[in-house]
Amino acid sequence: MISFTMNGKPASADVVPDTPLLWVIRDTLGMTGTKFGCGISQCGACTVHVNGNPIRSCVTPVSAVAGKKVTTIEGLSENGEHPLQKAWVEEQVPQCGYCQSGQIMQAAALLAKNKKPTRDQIVAHMSGNICRCGTYNRIIAAIQRAAKQA
Repeated sequence: MISFTMNGKPASADVVPDTPLLWVIRDTLGMTGTKFGCGISQCGACTVHVNGNPIRSCVTPVSAVAGKKVTTIEGLSENGEHPLQKAWVEEQVPQCGYCQSGQIMQAAALLAKNKKPTRDQIVAHMSGNICRCGTYNRIIAAIQRAAKQA
C-alpha cells in the first residue's frame, strides 16, 4: 500500500510500486482530468505537481510519491476559479482541449515561483508541453493575464 496526499486529502493505492502515477490517479483514484499523451515524458499532458513541482506522471512510479503531496488539475481549484483556469477561458485557449490540464499545471508551477514572468520566461518554462492544436500564443496570453490578476 502506497500512501500520499492527493488534492489535500489522504490517498492510497494497493498497486505494484512501479505503477505509473498517472494510472493510479486515473484508474485507481478516478481523477480523469490528468491525460495520457505520449507515455514517455515528452508531451506534458500528464503534468501534475508533487510537493509543488511539476512532474510527468506517466513516467513517475507511484512509489516516488509516497508520503508526498500530489496536486492534479482537479485540485488546483474545486470550482474552476483559479486565475489560470479563468484566463484560459477568457483567452479562448482550448481547441481540442486534450493537453490543457497539463498546460495549466505547468503554468501554475511557474506562477507559484515567479509571480510576474516575462514572455521569454513563460516560453522557456512551457517549452516541454506540446499542444497539437498550436494554441501557444493564446497559452502565453492566458499566463500573462493570470499573472496580472494574481
